[in-house]
Amino acid sequence: MASSAPIGESSQAGSSSSAPQSSPGASRDGPPPAIICIGMAGSGKTTFMQRLNAHLHAQKQPPYIINLDPAVKTVPFARNIDIRDSVNYEEVMKQYNLGPNGGIMTCLNLFATKVDQVIGILEKRAPSINSILVDTPGQIECFVWSASGAIITDAIASGFPTVIAYIIDTPRTKAPATFMSNMLYACSILYKTKLPMILVFNKTDAQDADFAKEWMTDFEAFQRALQEEEGNDDGVGGSGYMASLLNSMSLMLDEFYKHLDLVAVSAMTGAGVDEFMKAVEGKCLEYEKDYKPEMERARKRREEQKLEEKEKELGRLMKDIDVGDSGKKREEPAVMSDIESSDEDAGQGILERDEDEEMEDEEGLQKKHERIRV
Repeated sequence: MASSAPIGESSQAGSSSSAPQSSPGASRDGPPPAIICIGMAGSGKTTFMQRLNAHLHAQKQPPYIINLDPAVKTVPFARNIDIRDSVNYEEVMKQYNLGPNGGIMTCLNLFATKVDQVIGILEKRAPSINSILVDTPGQIECFVWSASGAIITDAIASGFPTVIAYIIDTPRTKAPATFMSNMLYACSILYKTKLPMILVFNKTDAQDADFAKEWMTDFEAFQRALQEEEGNDDGVGGSGYMASLLNSMSLMLDEFYKHLDLVAVSAMTGAGVDEFMKAVEGKCLEYEKDYKPEMERARKRREEQKLEEKEKELGRLMKDIDVGDSGKKREEPAVMSDIESSDEDAGQGILERDEDEEMEDEEGLQKKHERIRV
């Protein structure tokens, strides 16, 4: 699962003259790649999305954009699908007596019930688009750790090569302890989503990201930074708990860094965007090679577990019927599968909605979500 390029190599490769001509879907066959942008509030995620959108338009490769932030007031770029067209964030908070985070999660839950329609639209548009950009809420925990966030991410990743772009506020990460906290959060997101990840150190116009590259490739350099942070030779907290914790985490993350690409970007000036697109192309190949087979194996395991649970439930049901039957044989269907089969034969089973056929453009999504508009 490790990336074929070491940390920082993508930035060096991006300096070639051919870099501006590259696009994530130009040199590969199959579905267009999906880039899910995740970042803390204030990390510059929306500005990065705006810069990436402008960059792709300038290359005549306009992306297909999905906004999943229901609480945002204004978005500085055009969206093809916007969660705000389906769910009213303020009304959700009022009617369900929720706070800001609870309102965002509820909106995502409502939107997730229609994710199959979103995927249907993307599949129809796939032949004519080169990439998919997904903007997520700044309240990162509302998306990453919620059930709806996992449903939406898995649905997209099941049909499209998907890359997580974790946006980091570089100036705020200058302190070793803050840097370590960000890396631990990135580690948790990587193993939660099980998708290829690119660390995007944003705002490099204000703070260069060379220190991050050094800390991720040189363990001793990070140790020296810890010592300088406290201005003594014993490091943070001396020989106490804090020093031991940071040292242990830095050793653990040394292996984690091998699975990542680091790209330094300035969303304000546009520096590093070409390097980011090259990194996306590499991660798409990694997705096809390592992540997609693992996802298929995981899906197969879930299906087998569901089948085993169904068989256990069937066995318990049959046992209960035998006990309550007192030796008498019943005429009616004894198990749920029999009832479902007879219903299907009679044309009374689960119906496929014809409404999905009407989703020819983005306006169709808004119509389809009116039933969940609050």
